[in-house]
Amino acid sequence: MDIKLELVAVPVTDVDRAKAFYEQVGFHTDHDVTVSDDIRFVQLTPPGSACSIAVGRGLTQMAPGSLDNLQVVVKDIEEAHADLRGRGVETTAIQDMPWGSFVYFTDPDGNRWSVQQTTPRNAAAQG
Repeated sequence: MDIKLELVAVPVTDVDRAKAFYEQVGFHTDHDVTVSDDIRFVQLTPPGSACSIAVGRGLTQMAPGSLDNLQVVVKDIEEAHADLRGRGVETTAIQDMPWGSFVYFTDPDGNRWSVQQTTPRNAAAQG
């Protein structure tokens, strides 16, 4: 039996601000549907990902900004870092760990993301 993670709800205070931020990061808006005054569903997908995120009203009981360390994986952390910075996204410097190289950013509500290159840069240079 296959079990695939398809969607993660990201708790936010302002749907339009969050949608604009994730589009700035490079996510594609798949759906933006207002179901009622209480429910709005916005689905966004990172480029090349099979899993999407959802921001909106009435989607989750989590407090805005309460997600920590949502993780995406890239082939080239330096390219990802430059791309995010070029899009105006504030990121950390690249951090090299034995298990990968990372940059971090947060959305306007404080939900924290990590971007990982699974092979540390120093190991890739040695390979």
